[in-house]
Amino acid sequence: MKAIMTVVGKDKVGIIAKVSTVLAESNVNILDISQTILQDNFTMMMLVDLAAMNKELSALREILNKAGEELELSITLQHEEVFKAMHRID
Repeated sequence: MKAIMTVVGKDKVGIIAKVSTVLAESNVNILDISQTILQDNFTMMMLVDLAAMNKELSALREILNKAGEELELSITLQHEEVFKAMHRID
């Protein structure tokens, strides 16, 4: 099972470290990652593999939300198919 994670907010030290630590502790593998900084704005998109995840998806989302609040970021996690459906152009 794959998912797309987006992280958006004001750039600061430790964003990638915090997010990747949460994923590693949850046994979520990062398959692909893209990040950029536009002026002071940090944006990151990840493709992650949830197949070996050691907790419920709702628990992971709650942990990511808490990390996002601590770093003043917006972190979203969507199943890959939901993400594709939402961003499809017909």
